Amino acid sequence: MAIRSWIDRWGDWALTILLMAGIALEVQHPPAGVEARGGRAVLTFGAMLVALPLGWRRRAPLAALAAMLSWFACMVLFVLTNNVGSPLTAIIALGIAFYSVGAHTAGNRSMVGLAGGLAGVIAIDLASGGAFQNAGVRPGAWLLLTIAWLVGHELRRRRIEMSELRSRAIELEHEREERLRIAAAEERSRIARELHDVVAHSVSVMVVQSQAAQRVLSDDVDATRDMLQSIEATGRQALTELRRLLGLLREFDSAPTLEPQPSLRYLDELLGQIRDAGLAVDLNIEGTPTVLPQGIDLSAYRIVQEGLTNTLKHAGADRVSVLVRYAPAELQIEIADDGRGTGQPAGNGDGHGLVGMRERAALYGGELRAGRGDHGGYVLRARLPLGTGS
Repeated sequence: MAIRSWIDRWGDWALTILLMAGIALEVQHPPAGVEARGGRAVLTFGAMLVALPLGWRRRAPLAALAAMLSWFACMVLFVLTNNVGSPLTAIIALGIAFYSVGAHTAGNRSMVGLAGGLAGVIAIDLASGGAFQNAGVRPGAWLLLTIAWLVGHELRRRRIEMSELRSRAIELEHEREERLRIAAAEERSRIARELHDVVAHSVSVMVVQSQAAQRVLSDDVDATRDMLQSIEATGRQALTELRRLLGLLREFDSAPTLEPQPSLRYLDELLGQIRDAGLAVDLNIEGTPTVLPQGIDLSAYRIVQEGLTNTLKHAGADRVSVLVRYAPAELQIEIADDGRGTGQPAGNGDGHGLVGMRERAALYGGELRAGRGDHGGYVLRARLPLGTGS
């Protein structure tokens, strides 16, 4: 980066000084018959000044070319008394000036610069009787300068294309990150709505139980009765706040759902729906099924549901296996298919998919991994600790 910064700042001046030095060396031994008004010192100084405008070739390429041609004309028409060809380094400097016009000037201004520059070169060449004969026959020298402009023009076009491609790639990356962020937010909202129902059910049970306990208590246990009344009041207040929260979360929902909360108890029904859609499904249960915390039970069902849905839509698989393993401290889920193994999308049309599944696993301190299987296909593995359920 330091070298690139130095080149951007001082590279043009380094090139200019190098060309000026080359011109000075060439004019120290001019061809026979070449004379200059004011002597060799004037010739050397004037010839070196031809390359000086190149120091501004990026910032003002048209002005640099115009200044070089003007000074070049003064040299060959008024300083030299017998012109037999200009220094080759000076002609190279002019070629760089033409290149700079093509590389650093946009649109019609670049074409005008080429046309004006060639007109100036041709006029100087014809008026001087051969200022460019060192570069070959005259039309050949003019063509070389045109080619230098074309090279610069093409490099400018490619540079602009690469810049646009980089900008588009950055824009697409930002759009992708925004889509993932929106998908994660929507999935969190969905999880919150479902957890509301879980918590609301638990609190409702607490309220009912406290009411029942009050009815069976004797009149001499006032302290216990007060405590149960406090539980009831707290539970009712919690239910009120949860309903308010639910109203906010469902503000943009088109219609509320009346279906029961998903659970691994309904896993056979889910697999039946997938089979009806044309995908063969194998289910394996390992370990002893236990009663899971409601939140983990719900998340496990949703992970299986989303994994199978994405397999059905995107994997091109014929068969998929579902493994549910009840370990002592965690619930493990594995979904493996025999599809293309190219991965599942970060989110489907509803904003779920891998983003949603990872959100659900992370909510309970678990993790979810997905990728190509060892023997082909696509494998999704989730782990849900059983000590943090709601």
